[in-house]
Amino acid sequence: MTETSDPEIGFLEQLGQRVRTMRALRGMSRKVLARVSGISERYIAQLESGKGNVSIVLLRRVSTAMGAHLEDLIPAGDPAPDWQVIRDLLRKATPAQIAQAKDALAGHGATAQHRPSFAGIALIGLRGAGKSTLGKILAARIGWNFVELNKEIERQNGLSVAEIIALYGQEGFRRMEQNALKQLLARKELMVLATGGGIVSEPLTFDQILSSFHTVWLKAEPEEHMARVRKQGDLRPMADDRSAMAELRNILLSREPLYARAAAVVDTAGLTVDAAATQLVEAVRPVVQEETRLAARG
Repeated sequence: MTETSDPEIGFLEQLGQRVRTMRALRGMSRKVLARVSGISERYIAQLESGKGNVSIVLLRRVSTAMGAHLEDLIPAGDPAPDWQVIRDLLRKATPAQIAQAKDALAGHGATAQHRPSFAGIALIGLRGAGKSTLGKILAARIGWNFVELNKEIERQNGLSVAEIIALYGQEGFRRMEQNALKQLLARKELMVLATGGGIVSEPLTFDQILSSFHTVWLKAEPEEHMARVRKQGDLRPMADDRSAMAELRNILLSREPLYARAAAVVDTAGLTVDAAATQLVEAVRPVVQEETRLAARG
């Protein structure tokens, strides 16, 4: 990095270095990052060279596309490693662990009787992962309600997802998604929630999912995702057969660090629906048993 006496230029150079490093660690090319973030490859090149005229909104889109947090890209004059460790631990913590940490910091200690809000089990993953199919089976077996978040958005707004995006764009859809999730959580009832594949790209909504649900990533091979999506007749945004698989691989690659934040992973590759459902039930059994035990205690 070129040394400079201008603090603003120095800041931009450090920022560019952080973006380059984070992209390299994730094995993403500039082309993939540009496609996932919706920002031109030329702008990303300028950003990484320290010459980008950085908008906080565009920087947020870059960080989200890489599965990072915005603050991880901002150069800090005085690093605070202890805070960074605490922050990373909190990101991986379960709702119960977060509640315990809050009690400890508030001085309530081990005697606190606070019970964290727990909404159930959320299924995340790319389209075609089997979230709706397996979610319905899981809900039926454990006796909880099944909710498909996209269907809830459509019900609340009286429009299909495609119509919402056409009228209000992705940003408008994400706002409605967040509002629908808030309304679901307000019901305070246990549910199995099937989320949209791109929910992980909206930090606030995804953080709410992680803190309120035991989250499971349903994982499969790209070819299986594609076959299932085609079978459903839903090719968004894969209308061009020639580039469809490459596009799907790029999306999956960019989202993997986000999906990996889930509390559990169920790999459905090569499994029948029944076999995958059995694996999912086993993966969440301890959570369901614990919730049953707590409910019995009143």
